[in-house]
Amino acid sequence: MNNSRYALEMENVTKEYADFKLDSVNMRLEKGMVMGLVGENGACKTTIIRLILNAVEKTAGSIKMFGMDHVEKEIEVKEKIGYVSDDDFLLVNSNLKKYAKAFATMYKDWDQELFEKYARMWKLPAKKKFGEYSKGMKKKAMLALALAHKPELLILDEPTAGLDPVARIEVLDILRDIVEEGERAVLFSTHITGDLDKIADSITVLIDGKVTESMPIDQIEDKYAVITGSLKSLDSYKERLCTGVRKGTQNFEALVERKHLGEFEGVSVRTPNIENVLTFSIWGHRDEIVEVENNG
Repeated sequence: MNNSRYALEMENVTKEYADFKLDSVNMRLEKGMVMGLVGENGACKTTIIRLILNAVEKTAGSIKMFGMDHVEKEIEVKEKIGYVSDDDFLLVNSNLKKYAKAFATMYKDWDQELFEKYARMWKLPAKKKFGEYSKGMKKKAMLALALAHKPELLILDEPTAGLDPVARIEVLDILRDIVEEGERAVLFSTHITGDLDKIADSITVLIDGKVTESMPIDQIEDKYAVITGSLKSLDSYKERLCTGVRKGTQNFEALVERKHLGEFEGVSVRTPNIENVLTFSIWGHRDEIVEVENNG
């Protein structure tokens, strides 16, 4: 283990492409924490993961992992990382036994007994070709391979997509166990925000290549509320106070900072979940774009 407080630090990280830009990302993932990375398709979540893995070169900014520059110390850093991609990397004519043998030579902390434990738990046939595995079995195989060398930072891109309900619960339990001792961390990119509600300690929200929030869950719950009320009571001034609004024929629902609650009368108030923070932020961003276009 290392002495750095953080498993991951990104400071003003920018990546420019011809048609989009990841703009000045700042986030920190402490050891002992699970961070959820959320955003709609095209928000640059996968780009962030590729930058962390040094699979693409950043345009500007710095990335440190375990207190080390992720490029200068790439070999040391990648020894400490486990990664499960959204798309499977498994060769259709190979099998789990061959992959485990290869991974054992790559990672000095490879734990064959731990690998076999996951393979048995998820009933993964070691000699069966991956071409004959289901999508869910492939995801379980990649998880078993990533977990077996006991990574200090586990980077997951849609890890529970395609899993049956029992396997999803088992994976979430494993992730919570991983961070329990306070020396390891998980970065969890997913569209299944309900999974993050169960295990995430913090979230980073990405909208159109920009981080709109990156903070612990309890701070988000302290900062925001979801309100519901009559559409007649929502004037333009109050609407501008909302992070995002969803309107029906008679009523509205909105995400609003708690410091503004005194401006709203006759509304019901509840604590938001991660999906609320994400969806209302997206709707609010779209409204801002429409307003700019109309005023432009």
